[in-house]
Amino acid sequence: MTALPRALAPLRNRYYRLLAASMALTLTAAGLWAVAVVWQVVALGGGPAALSLVTGLTAGGMLASTLLGGVLADRVPQRHLLLTVALVQAGAVAVVAVLSLVGVLALGQLAAAALAVGLATGLYYPAYSAQLPALVPEGELLAANGLEGAVRPVLQNAAGPAAAGFLVAALSPGAALAATAAVSLLAAAYLLALPVTPVRRGTTAGDAAPSGVLTDLREGFSYMVRTPWLFATLLFASLMVLAFLGPLEVLVPFAIRDAGGGPTQHAYVLAAFGIGGAIGSLVVASLRLPRRYLTVMLSLWGLGCVPMAVFGLTTSLWLMVAAGAVIGATFEAATVIWGTLLQRRVPPSLLGRVSSLDFFVSLSLMPLSMALAGPVSGLIGSAATFLVAGLAPPVLAIVALLAARLPADEVAHPLDRAPAAAPPAEEVPGRQVCSTAADRPR
Repeated sequence: MTALPRALAPLRNRYYRLLAASMALTLTAAGLWAVAVVWQVVALGGGPAALSLVTGLTAGGMLASTLLGGVLADRVPQRHLLLTVALVQAGAVAVVAVLSLVGVLALGQLAAAALAVGLATGLYYPAYSAQLPALVPEGELLAANGLEGAVRPVLQNAAGPAAAGFLVAALSPGAALAATAAVSLLAAAYLLALPVTPVRRGTTAGDAAPSGVLTDLREGFSYMVRTPWLFATLLFASLMVLAFLGPLEVLVPFAIRDAGGGPTQHAYVLAAFGIGGAIGSLVVASLRLPRRYLTVMLSLWGLGCVPMAVFGLTTSLWLMVAAGAVIGATFEAATVIWGTLLQRRVPPSLLGRVSSLDFFVSLSLMPLSMALAGPVSGLIGSAATFLVAGLAPPVLAIVALLAARLPADEVAHPLDRAPAAAPPAEEVPGRQVCSTAADRPR
Protein backbone atom coordinates (compact mmCIF):
# COMPACT_ATOMS: atom_id res chain seq x y z
CA MET A 1 0.00 0.00 0.00
CA THR A 2 1.46 3.33 -1.02
CA ALA A 3 1.65 6.26 1.38
CA LEU A 4 -1.33 8.26 0.15
CA PRO A 5 -3.81 5.34 0.02
CA ARG A 6 -2.74 4.37 3.55
CA ALA A 7 -3.62 7.87 4.77
CA LEU A 8 -7.00 7.74 3.03
CA ALA A 9 -7.79 4.09 3.82
CA PRO A 10 -10.42 4.85 6.52
CA LEU A 11 -12.54 6.65 3.93
CA ARG A 12 -13.41 3.27 2.41
CA ASN A 13 -15.49 2.64 5.53
CA ARG A 14 -18.95 4.16 5.11
CA TYR A 15 -19.47 4.43 8.87
CA TYR A 16 -16.24 6.34 9.24
CA ARG A 17 -17.27 8.65 6.39
CA LEU A 18 -20.44 9.53 8.29
CA LEU A 19 -18.52 10.14 11.53
CA ALA A 20 -15.84 12.14 9.69
CA ALA A 21 -18.43 14.29 7.93
CA SER A 22 -20.10 15.06 11.24
CA MET A 23 -16.73 15.83 12.85
CA ALA A 24 -15.80 18.15 9.97
CA LEU A 25 -19.08 20.03 10.33
CA THR A 26 -18.62 20.26 14.11
CA LEU A 27 -15.15 21.78 13.60
CA THR A 28 -16.55 24.22 11.04
CA ALA A 29 -19.28 25.24 13.48
CA ALA A 30 -16.64 25.84 16.18
CA GLY A 31 -14.75 28.12 13.80
CA LEU A 32 -17.92 29.99 12.86
CA TRP A 33 -18.86 30.44 16.52
CA ALA A 34 -15.41 31.70 17.52
CA VAL A 35 -15.67 34.71 15.18
CA ALA A 36 -19.43 35.25 15.26
CA VAL A 37 -19.53 35.55 19.04
CA VAL A 38 -16.74 38.16 19.06
CA TRP A 39 -18.55 40.49 16.68
CA GLN A 40 -21.88 39.85 18.36
CA VAL A 41 -20.39 41.09 21.63
CA VAL A 42 -19.06 44.14 19.80
CA ALA A 43 -22.45 44.74 18.20
CA LEU A 44 -24.02 44.68 21.66
CA GLY A 45 -21.62 47.40 22.79
CA GLY A 46 -19.42 45.12 24.83
CA GLY A 47 -15.69 45.52 25.31
CA PRO A 48 -12.82 43.26 26.36
CA ALA A 49 -14.42 42.50 29.73
CA ALA A 50 -17.67 41.38 28.12
CA LEU A 51 -15.84 39.25 25.58
CA SER A 52 -13.74 37.69 28.34
CA LEU A 53 -16.94 36.79 30.18
CA VAL A 54 -18.51 35.10 27.16
CA THR A 55 -15.41 33.22 26.03
CA GLY A 56 -14.51 32.37 29.62
CA LEU A 57 -17.91 30.75 30.11
CA THR A 58 -17.36 28.61 27.04
CA ALA A 59 -13.92 27.49 28.22
CA GLY A 60 -15.09 27.00 31.80
CA GLY A 61 -18.11 24.98 30.72
CA MET A 62 -15.93 22.78 28.56
CA LEU A 63 -13.52 21.98 31.40
CA ALA A 64 -16.39 21.53 33.88
CA SER A 65 -18.15 18.86 31.81
CA THR A 66 -15.28 16.92 30.28
CA LEU A 67 -14.77 14.50 33.19
CA LEU A 68 -18.48 13.72 33.30
CA GLY A 69 -18.31 13.34 29.53
CA GLY A 70 -15.67 10.65 29.96
CA VAL A 71 -17.84 8.70 32.40
CA LEU A 72 -20.87 8.99 30.12
CA ALA A 73 -18.84 7.88 27.09
CA ASP A 74 -18.14 4.60 28.92
CA ARG A 75 -21.78 4.14 29.99
CA VAL A 76 -23.93 5.51 27.16
CA PRO A 77 -23.71 4.74 23.43
CA GLN A 78 -21.30 7.32 22.07
CA ARG A 79 -23.55 8.06 19.10
CA HIS A 80 -26.22 9.30 21.50
CA LEU A 81 -23.75 11.62 23.23
CA LEU A 82 -22.43 13.04 19.96
CA LEU A 83 -25.97 13.59 18.75
CA THR A 84 -26.90 15.34 22.00
CA VAL A 85 -23.88 17.64 21.69
CA ALA A 86 -24.79 18.62 18.13
CA LEU A 87 -28.44 19.26 18.99
CA VAL A 88 -27.67 21.25 22.15
CA GLN A 89 -25.18 23.42 20.32
CA ALA A 90 -27.53 23.91 17.37
CA GLY A 91 -30.44 24.78 19.66
CA ALA A 92 -28.52 27.18 21.92
CA VAL A 93 -26.93 29.05 19.01
CA ALA A 94 -30.19 29.11 17.04
CA VAL A 95 -31.95 30.85 19.92
CA VAL A 96 -29.40 33.66 20.16
CA ALA A 97 -29.26 33.90 16.36
CA VAL A 98 -33.00 34.54 16.18
CA LEU A 99 -32.84 37.02 19.05
CA SER A 100 -29.98 38.81 17.31
CA LEU A 101 -31.73 38.95 13.95
CA VAL A 102 -34.86 40.49 15.48
CA GLY A 103 -32.77 42.94 17.51
CA VAL A 104 -33.62 41.85 21.07
CA LEU A 105 -30.51 39.90 22.06
CA ALA A 106 -28.92 40.81 25.40
CA LEU A 107 -25.42 40.02 26.62
CA GLY A 108 -26.72 37.74 29.36
CA GLN A 109 -28.53 35.58 26.81
CA LEU A 110 -25.40 35.32 24.69
CA ALA A 111 -23.38 34.37 27.79
CA ALA A 112 -25.89 31.63 28.64
CA ALA A 113 -25.61 30.24 25.12
CA ALA A 114 -21.82 30.35 25.38
CA LEU A 115 -21.98 28.31 28.58
CA ALA A 116 -24.27 25.76 26.92
CA VAL A 117 -21.89 25.49 23.96
CA GLY A 118 -18.95 24.94 26.32
CA LEU A 119 -20.74 22.31 28.41
CA ALA A 120 -21.72 20.41 25.26
CA THR A 121 -18.20 20.65 23.83
CA GLY A 122 -16.79 19.06 26.99
CA LEU A 123 -18.87 15.97 26.23
CA TYR A 124 -17.76 15.77 22.60
CA TYR A 125 -14.08 14.82 22.77
CA PRO A 126 -14.41 11.76 25.07
CA ALA A 127 -17.38 10.45 23.09
CA TYR A 128 -15.66 10.94 19.73
CA SER A 129 -12.44 9.32 20.95
CA ALA A 130 -14.35 6.30 22.26
CA GLN A 131 -16.57 6.04 19.16
CA LEU A 132 -13.79 6.05 16.56
CA PRO A 133 -12.18 2.67 17.43
CA ALA A 134 -15.63 1.06 17.46
CA LEU A 135 -16.02 1.95 13.77
CA VAL A 136 -12.45 1.87 12.41
CA PRO A 137 -10.17 -1.20 12.33
CA GLU A 138 -7.15 -0.96 14.61
CA GLY A 139 -4.72 -0.80 11.72
CA GLU A 140 -6.42 2.31 10.32
CA LEU A 141 -6.66 4.35 13.53
CA LEU A 142 -3.43 6.24 12.84
CA ALA A 143 -4.70 7.25 9.41
CA ALA A 144 -8.10 8.26 10.82
CA ASN A 145 -6.48 10.42 13.51
CA GLY A 146 -4.19 11.90 10.89
CA LEU A 147 -7.12 12.88 8.69
CA GLU A 148 -8.78 14.55 11.66
CA GLY A 149 -5.55 16.36 12.48
CA ALA A 150 -5.35 17.59 8.89
CA VAL A 151 -8.88 18.94 8.62
CA ARG A 152 -9.08 20.40 12.15
CA PRO A 153 -6.86 23.46 11.58
CA VAL A 154 -8.22 23.99 8.07
CA LEU A 155 -11.87 24.01 9.14
CA GLN A 156 -11.73 25.30 12.72
CA ASN A 157 -8.97 27.87 12.29
CA ALA A 158 -9.40 28.92 8.66
CA ALA A 159 -12.59 28.01 6.79
CA GLY A 160 -15.03 28.48 9.67
CA PRO A 161 -13.64 31.84 10.84
CA ALA A 162 -13.34 33.09 7.24
CA ALA A 163 -16.96 32.20 6.50
CA ALA A 164 -18.10 33.88 9.72
CA GLY A 165 -16.11 37.00 8.92
CA PHE A 166 -17.70 37.20 5.48
CA LEU A 167 -21.20 36.78 6.88
CA VAL A 168 -20.63 39.39 9.58
CA ALA A 169 -19.27 41.87 7.05
CA ALA A 170 -21.92 41.20 4.40
CA LEU A 171 -24.95 40.73 6.67
CA SER A 172 -24.69 40.72 10.47
CA PRO A 173 -23.38 38.74 13.46
CA GLY A 174 -26.83 37.20 13.72
CA ALA A 175 -26.45 35.73 10.23
CA ALA A 176 -23.12 34.17 11.22
CA LEU A 177 -24.74 32.72 14.35
CA ALA A 178 -27.58 31.32 12.23
CA ALA A 179 -25.04 29.66 9.94
CA THR A 180 -23.33 28.17 13.00
CA ALA A 181 -26.60 26.64 14.18
CA ALA A 182 -27.38 25.29 10.70
CA VAL A 183 -23.97 23.61 10.40
CA SER A 184 -24.38 22.01 13.85
CA LEU A 185 -27.81 20.73 12.82
CA LEU A 186 -26.31 19.22 9.66
CA ALA A 187 -23.69 17.50 11.81
CA ALA A 188 -26.52 15.96 13.83
CA ALA A 189 -28.12 14.68 10.60
CA TYR A 190 -24.98 12.71 9.73
CA LEU A 191 -24.87 11.26 13.24
CA LEU A 192 -28.43 9.99 12.88
CA ALA A 193 -27.21 7.72 10.09
CA LEU A 194 -24.56 6.09 12.32
CA PRO A 195 -25.28 2.69 13.89
CA VAL A 196 -25.42 2.36 17.67
CA THR A 197 -22.28 0.48 18.69
CA PRO A 198 -22.03 -1.54 21.92
CA VAL A 199 -21.04 0.33 25.06
CA ARG A 200 -17.71 -1.31 25.77
CA ARG A 201 -17.93 -1.42 29.58
CA GLY A 202 -16.36 -4.86 29.97
CA THR A 203 -19.22 -6.14 32.10
CA THR A 204 -21.07 -9.42 31.70
CA ALA A 205 -24.31 -10.75 33.08
CA GLY A 206 -22.46 -12.20 36.05
CA ASP A 207 -20.76 -8.96 37.01
CA ALA A 208 -21.91 -6.65 39.76
CA ALA A 209 -24.29 -3.83 38.97
CA PRO A 210 -22.72 -0.86 37.18
CA SER A 211 -20.86 1.45 39.53
CA GLY A 212 -21.71 5.06 40.24
CA VAL A 213 -20.31 8.12 38.55
CA LEU A 214 -17.80 8.92 41.31
CA THR A 215 -16.60 5.33 41.36
CA ASP A 216 -16.12 5.46 37.61
CA LEU A 217 -14.13 8.68 37.93
CA ARG A 218 -11.91 7.15 40.60
CA GLU A 219 -11.35 4.13 38.39
CA GLY A 220 -10.24 6.39 35.53
CA PHE A 221 -7.90 8.38 37.79
CA SER A 222 -6.50 5.18 39.26
CA TYR A 223 -5.75 3.77 35.82
CA MET A 224 -4.06 6.99 34.79
CA VAL A 225 -1.82 7.14 37.87
CA ARG A 226 -0.77 3.49 37.78
CA THR A 227 -0.02 3.49 34.03
CA PRO A 228 3.45 5.05 33.66
CA TRP A 229 3.39 5.92 29.94
CA LEU A 230 0.01 7.63 30.31
CA PHE A 231 0.71 9.49 33.55
CA ALA A 232 4.16 10.66 32.44
CA THR A 233 2.84 11.94 29.10
CA LEU A 234 -0.06 13.83 30.67
CA LEU A 235 2.20 15.36 33.32
CA PHE A 236 4.63 16.42 30.60
CA ALA A 237 1.78 17.87 28.52
CA SER A 238 0.43 19.94 31.41
CA LEU A 239 3.88 21.41 32.16
CA MET A 240 4.51 22.03 28.45
CA VAL A 241 1.22 23.92 28.23
CA LEU A 242 2.24 25.98 31.27
CA ALA A 243 5.54 26.99 29.66
CA PHE A 244 4.39 27.32 26.06
CA LEU A 245 0.75 28.20 25.54
CA GLY A 246 0.59 31.52 27.38
CA PRO A 247 3.48 33.06 25.42
CA LEU A 248 2.00 31.67 22.18
CA GLU A 249 -1.45 33.15 22.74
CA VAL A 250 -0.61 36.31 24.68
CA LEU A 251 2.87 37.45 23.64
CA VAL A 252 3.16 36.45 19.97
CA PRO A 253 0.77 39.21 18.77
CA PHE A 254 2.89 41.82 20.56
CA ALA A 255 6.11 40.37 19.13
CA ILE A 256 4.59 40.72 15.67
CA ARG A 257 3.54 44.28 16.44
CA ASP A 258 7.00 45.18 17.70
CA ALA A 259 8.44 43.79 14.46
CA GLY A 260 6.31 46.22 12.45
CA GLY A 261 3.46 43.84 11.70
CA GLY A 262 -0.22 43.96 12.49
CA PRO A 263 -3.39 41.84 12.26
CA THR A 264 -2.56 40.68 8.73
CA GLN A 265 0.86 39.37 9.72
CA HIS A 266 -0.65 37.75 12.82
CA ALA A 267 -3.13 36.02 10.51
CA TYR A 268 -0.19 34.82 8.39
CA VAL A 269 1.42 33.23 11.45
CA LEU A 270 -1.84 31.55 12.47
CA ALA A 271 -2.44 30.35 8.93
CA ALA A 272 1.09 28.93 8.79
CA PHE A 273 0.43 27.14 12.08
CA GLY A 274 -2.73 25.59 10.61
CA ILE A 275 -1.19 24.64 7.27
CA GLY A 276 1.86 23.17 8.99
CA GLY A 277 -0.44 21.19 11.26
CA ALA A 278 -2.38 19.78 8.31
CA ILE A 279 0.84 18.74 6.55
CA GLY A 280 2.30 17.19 9.69
CA SER A 281 -0.89 15.21 10.32
CA LEU A 282 -1.03 13.87 6.77
CA VAL A 283 2.65 12.87 6.83
CA VAL A 284 2.16 10.82 10.02
CA ALA A 285 -1.09 9.35 8.70
CA SER A 286 0.74 8.22 5.55
CA LEU A 287 3.31 6.21 7.52
CA ARG A 288 3.23 3.32 9.94
CA LEU A 289 3.21 4.07 13.64
CA PRO A 290 6.85 4.58 14.68
CA ARG A 291 8.55 1.70 16.46
CA ARG A 292 9.72 4.16 19.14
CA TYR A 293 6.34 5.85 19.27
CA LEU A 294 6.66 7.39 22.76
CA THR A 295 10.14 8.74 22.06
CA VAL A 296 9.10 10.17 18.70
CA MET A 297 5.92 11.70 20.10
CA LEU A 298 7.55 13.44 23.07
CA SER A 299 10.46 14.55 20.89
CA LEU A 300 8.08 16.14 18.40
CA TRP A 301 6.24 18.00 21.14
CA GLY A 302 9.40 19.06 22.96
CA LEU A 303 11.50 20.08 19.96
CA GLY A 304 8.43 21.61 18.31
CA CYS A 305 8.48 24.31 20.99
CA VAL A 306 12.04 25.41 20.18
CA PRO A 307 10.96 27.74 17.30
CA MET A 308 9.17 29.85 19.94
CA ALA A 309 12.60 31.38 20.59
CA VAL A 310 12.39 32.96 17.12
CA PHE A 311 9.72 35.39 18.33
CA GLY A 312 12.10 36.75 20.94
CA LEU A 313 15.31 36.74 18.88
CA THR A 314 14.32 38.26 15.54
CA THR A 315 12.15 40.97 14.02
CA SER A 316 11.81 39.12 10.70
CA LEU A 317 8.12 38.54 10.10
CA TRP A 318 8.78 35.75 7.60
CA LEU A 319 10.92 33.88 10.12
CA MET A 320 7.99 34.16 12.53
CA VAL A 321 5.67 32.71 9.86
CA ALA A 322 8.12 29.85 9.29
CA ALA A 323 8.32 29.24 13.04
CA GLY A 324 4.52 29.04 13.19
CA ALA A 325 4.52 26.43 10.42
CA VAL A 326 7.14 24.27 12.16
CA ILE A 327 5.33 24.47 15.51
CA GLY A 328 2.02 23.52 13.90
CA ALA A 329 3.52 20.59 11.97
CA THR A 330 5.31 19.03 14.94
CA PHE A 331 2.44 19.54 17.36
CA GLU A 332 -0.21 18.00 15.12
CA ALA A 333 2.08 15.12 14.13
CA ALA A 334 2.62 14.27 17.81
CA THR A 335 -1.08 14.67 18.55
CA VAL A 336 -1.98 12.14 15.85
CA ILE A 337 0.37 9.59 17.45
CA TRP A 338 -1.04 10.36 20.89
CA GLY A 339 -4.67 9.86 19.86
CA THR A 340 -3.76 6.54 18.27
CA LEU A 341 -1.95 5.39 21.43
CA LEU A 342 -4.99 6.08 23.57
CA GLN A 343 -7.22 4.11 21.23
CA ARG A 344 -4.82 1.15 20.99
CA ARG A 345 -3.37 0.88 24.48
CA VAL A 346 -6.20 1.96 26.78
CA PRO A 347 -8.83 -0.72 27.55
CA PRO A 348 -12.03 0.05 25.62
CA SER A 349 -14.03 0.05 28.86
CA LEU A 350 -11.92 3.00 30.09
CA LEU A 351 -11.33 4.90 26.87
CA GLY A 352 -13.98 7.56 27.41
CA ARG A 353 -12.74 8.40 30.89
CA VAL A 354 -9.09 8.37 29.91
CA SER A 355 -9.84 10.62 26.93
CA SER A 356 -11.57 13.09 29.23
CA LEU A 357 -8.65 12.98 31.66
CA ASP A 358 -6.30 13.61 28.75
CA PHE A 359 -8.26 16.75 27.88
CA PHE A 360 -8.68 17.87 31.49
CA VAL A 361 -5.18 17.22 32.85
CA SER A 362 -3.22 18.41 29.82
CA LEU A 363 -5.11 21.73 29.75
CA SER A 364 -5.46 22.18 33.51
CA LEU A 365 -2.62 24.73 33.67
CA MET A 366 -3.73 26.66 30.56
CA PRO A 367 -5.46 29.47 32.51
CA LEU A 368 -2.38 29.86 34.73
CA SER A 369 -0.12 30.00 31.67
CA MET A 370 -2.29 32.73 30.16
CA ALA A 371 -2.30 34.67 33.41
CA LEU A 372 1.48 34.42 33.94
CA ALA A 373 2.64 35.23 30.41
CA GLY A 374 2.22 38.99 30.72
CA PRO A 375 3.66 39.45 34.24
CA VAL A 376 6.62 37.12 33.56
CA SER A 377 7.37 38.99 30.33
CA GLY A 378 7.30 42.26 32.25
CA LEU A 379 9.67 40.84 34.85
CA ILE A 380 12.31 39.11 32.70
CA GLY A 381 11.55 40.53 29.25
CA SER A 382 9.75 39.05 26.27
CA ALA A 383 12.92 37.60 24.70
CA ALA A 384 13.75 35.63 27.86
CA THR A 385 10.12 34.51 28.18
CA PHE A 386 10.12 33.16 24.62
CA LEU A 387 13.41 31.38 25.33
CA VAL A 388 11.88 29.66 28.36
CA ALA A 389 8.82 28.73 26.31
CA GLY A 390 11.03 27.23 23.62
CA LEU A 391 13.71 25.49 25.66
CA ALA A 392 11.89 24.22 28.75
CA PRO A 393 9.67 21.67 26.90
CA PRO A 394 12.59 19.69 25.36
CA VAL A 395 14.13 19.37 28.82
CA LEU A 396 10.77 18.25 30.23
CA ALA A 397 10.46 15.68 27.42
CA ILE A 398 13.84 14.17 28.29
CA VAL A 399 12.93 14.03 31.98
CA ALA A 400 9.61 12.30 31.19
CA LEU A 401 11.26 9.75 28.90
CA LEU A 402 13.93 8.84 31.44
CA ALA A 403 11.97 9.09 34.69
CA ALA A 404 9.10 6.90 33.46
CA ARG A 405 11.42 4.58 31.47
CA LEU A 406 9.34 5.15 28.38
CA PRO A 407 11.91 3.76 25.89
CA ALA A 408 11.74 0.39 27.67
CA ASP A 409 7.94 0.57 27.74
CA GLU A 410 7.61 1.12 23.99
CA VAL A 411 9.98 -1.77 23.29
CA ALA A 412 7.95 -4.04 25.57
CA HIS A 413 4.67 -3.01 23.91
CA PRO A 414 5.32 -2.67 20.16
CA LEU A 415 2.50 -1.21 18.09
CA ASP A 416 4.12 -1.25 14.67
CA ARG A 417 3.03 -4.79 13.91
CA ALA A 418 0.28 -5.22 11.37
CA PRO A 419 -2.94 -6.05 13.26
CA ALA A 420 -5.21 -8.89 12.33
CA ALA A 421 -7.31 -8.46 9.23
CA ALA A 422 -10.33 -6.26 9.88
CA PRO A 423 -13.90 -7.39 9.11
CA PRO A 424 -15.82 -5.79 6.28
CA ALA A 425 -17.01 -2.26 6.97
CA GLU A 426 -20.66 -3.28 7.36
CA GLU A 427 -19.68 -5.69 10.17
CA VAL A 428 -17.55 -3.24 12.16
CA PRO A 429 -20.26 -1.90 14.53
CA GLY A 430 -21.01 -5.39 15.78
CA ARG A 431 -17.42 -6.60 16.02
CA GLN A 432 -16.12 -7.98 19.26
CA VAL A 433 -13.66 -5.85 21.17
CA CYS A 434 -11.48 -6.73 24.11
CA SER A 435 -13.31 -5.99 27.32
CA THR A 436 -10.81 -6.17 30.13
CA ALA A 437 -7.62 -4.39 30.96
CA ALA A 438 -5.79 -7.70 30.70
CA ASP A 439 -6.72 -7.97 27.03
CA ARG A 440 -4.90 -4.78 26.10
CA PRO A 441 -1.24 -3.86 26.48
CA ARG A 442 -0.34 -1.08 28.86
